[in-house]
Order: sequence, then C-alpha cells, then structure tokens
Amino acid sequence: MSSFRQRLSALPPTAFTLVVMAAAFLTYSCMYSFRKPFTAATYAQTDALWGLSFKSALAIAQVIGYMMSKFIGIKVVSEMKGDRRVPGLLLLILIAELALLGFALTPAPWSIWFMFLNGIPLGMVFGLVFSFLEGRKQTEIMGLGLCASFIFASGFVKDVANLLMGAGVSEAWMPFMTGLVFVPALLLAVWILSLVPPPSAEDEQLRTRRLPMSGQERVAFFRRFAPGLILLILVYMLLTAYRDFRDNFLAEIWQDIRPGADRPNFSQTETPVSLLVLTALMLLVLVRDNVKALMVNHLTIIIGIALTGIAALGFQQGWIPDTVFILMTGFGTYVAYIPFNSILFDRMIAAFRYVSNVGFLIYLADSFGYLGSVATLFYKNFGAGDISWKNFFLQISYILAIAGVIGMAFSWIYFSRNHRPHISADPQSLRP
Repeated sequence: MSSFRQRLSALPPTAFTLVVMAAAFLTYSCMYSFRKPFTAATYAQTDALWGLSFKSALAIAQVIGYMMSKFIGIKVVSEMKGDRRVPGLLLLILIAELALLGFALTPAPWSIWFMFLNGIPLGMVFGLVFSFLEGRKQTEIMGLGLCASFIFASGFVKDVANLLMGAGVSEAWMPFMTGLVFVPALLLAVWILSLVPPPSAEDEQLRTRRLPMSGQERVAFFRRFAPGLILLILVYMLLTAYRDFRDNFLAEIWQDIRPGADRPNFSQTETPVSLLVLTALMLLVLVRDNVKALMVNHLTIIIGIALTGIAALGFQQGWIPDTVFILMTGFGTYVAYIPFNSILFDRMIAAFRYVSNVGFLIYLADSFGYLGSVATLFYKNFGAGDISWKNFFLQISYILAIAGVIGMAFSWIYFSRNHRPHISADPQSLRP
C-alpha cells in the first residue's frame, strides 16, 4: 500500500490531479447506482399508496432518508478524521445495498421502508469523498470532476437499469442488481482515494488549513457569517428541490411532453449537459484571488438559475424545441448547483482564511436543501396532484429563476461588504 501511495504522490501535478479527480468521479458515479436506479422504472403495475403512485411514494421515502442523512452529516462528516474515511465510505455503501436487497425481497407496499433505509447512509457519501479533495490548489478541477458525476451518473445508471429490465430483471430486483454491477468499479475508486496524501504546505498557504470541527466551532462559524449563509441556504433549498425533482421525474416530464414515446435515452440529454457544465466551470479555475473567485461563483450561480426560467419561457412560447428545453434546464441547474457543492464554499473558507472544513458548509446547506426537496414532493403529490408533471416543472422553473436570482444578489452584496479575513501566520490560531 505504501509503495502505491508513494507512486501517486510522486506523479507530476497534472497527472496527480487527473488521477484523483477520476477516482472521485468514479466513486460518486457508483454511489448513484445504489440511489437512483429505481427512478428508471415506473412501477405502474404496483398499487398506489396513500393516494400516491408507488413510484412517488418511493421517491418521497428515499429523499426523507437522504434528508435525515444530511442533518446527521453536519456532525459526522465535519468531525470525520482522515483515517476513518475509507471504512466509513464502504460501510455506508454496504448498508445501502443491503437495503436494496430488502426492497427486492419484501412485497409492496412494505418494501417502501427499505427505500427509506437506503437513503439514510447515501447522503453522507459526497462529503466523505470531497474531504479527500478540499483545500488544494487544484480543488476546483477535482471538485468539478466529482460533481460532473451528478449529471453523467444519473442518466448512465438509469440506462443500465433499463438494460437490466430489458433483459428480464423485475422492477423490484432491478435496483439491487444495478448496484451489484457497479461494485468492482466502486472498490477500485475508493482504493485509489485511500492513497491520496493530505494537502501540502503550499496548499494550506493558498487555501487555508482544513481540520475537523467540533460542535462549538461549527456554531461560531455560523454566527460569523449568519446573514450570508442564510441567504445561500434559502437559494440552495430552491435549487436542490428543483434539481431533485427534475432528476427523479425526468421520465414523467418526457412522457408529458411526448405522450406515447419510448423510454428516453437519458445519456443523450445528460451527457452533453455534463460536458457543457464542465467546460463552463473550468474557467473559474483561472481566478486565483479567493475573494474575486467567491464573487465570480455568485455570478455563475445567478446566470445558471436565470437560465432555467429563460428555458421555461422559451419552451412555453414555442421559441425552442423540447429537447433544447431539457438541455437548457439541465445546464442551468448544474451550472448553479455544482459550485454550491464544491467551489463556492471552498473559496469562501480560503477568502476569509478561516480554518474549518467544507463538509460542514455542504451538509448545512444540503440538509435544508433536501428538506426543500421533500416539501416539493409532498406539495406536488398532495397539493398539486391535478397539475401535469410538465406544467409543474415549468412553474417551479419560474419560481427558482426569480427567487434564486434575488437571493444570490443579496448574498453577493453581503459577502463583498463584509470581507474581514482572519489573517494569521499560525494556521491553528485562525480558529475563532
């Protein structure tokens, strides 16, 4: 093991970055095989539950578990020490796969509880993976590679799930079998991550030292930036709810747009989106000043959020075809969503020279983000059940575009006017 670690550390910077980025991308892409395959099925032959379609009930159950995981992750991920990350990752994935086995073996509707259990461990995977990447000169590039899995993996996993169902695997067994397909790749990727050394002294000088945070330190951090963080969290709630709805019910939205059409090839729409998003966000790496980068990230998120509303208006008015509409909403969503999950908070810590870790900020935002996602699912199913998937998606596109742009604009003002870095030669003394 030590020889492999030495070889990885001895790689040229560009090669090192690419290897670590690929390992992070592959790890989180594989996570999707334990979380998202059920969304490729319709479960139309299964009786409705509590007035919901069975698939809607599954989505709600899983996202409630996922939301709980995010609140748990505020403590677990922010306090996780480096030597516990790999065992923690593997344990979380194992629990999720066992839950899918329970889902396959248990008749409906009782199987829904296993989808709830499936969501609880998976919500903490991202923070553990990103903890290998944060606080480095090349965190943006590595983080973008990791976050590209949000877009690519969801469509790819659904296509694998469709292939399995086409080969005769039942809708009940398909999620568990899809997870099994990705286990070898997951183990390889996590092994590579286990070899990644901690950030160098130069990394700490440029991006600030990253350390586990106690509960008292988390409270102090939040109080220091409360107005700006509250604005960011509110916007992220809207963005997460929108992104999760689009991801979970893209098949239903397509069916409303093109009634009677065959199952869509999700990779054909989502892969181009991932390439476009990566290309656009790579430009953020060129901004070396951390304060300027924080502001540019705000602007990027504003543009992405605005695009979702523009796409909805263009589609409704007949200015753009349905495929462009789906592509534009995907591009806008992820151009805004990905910075929240990697670049924005990493640059915020670096700009204010505040020794902490990104895991705390990501999970603080994510916990409320998925609370918004749960609320949206409940509203769609219990308060707006007579609205089609397409029309509901158009409505929330406008809500996100208007409220999101306003919220990010005020956040921009706050952080630009309250930049008071904790400058110190001793990284440990940067703690409040």
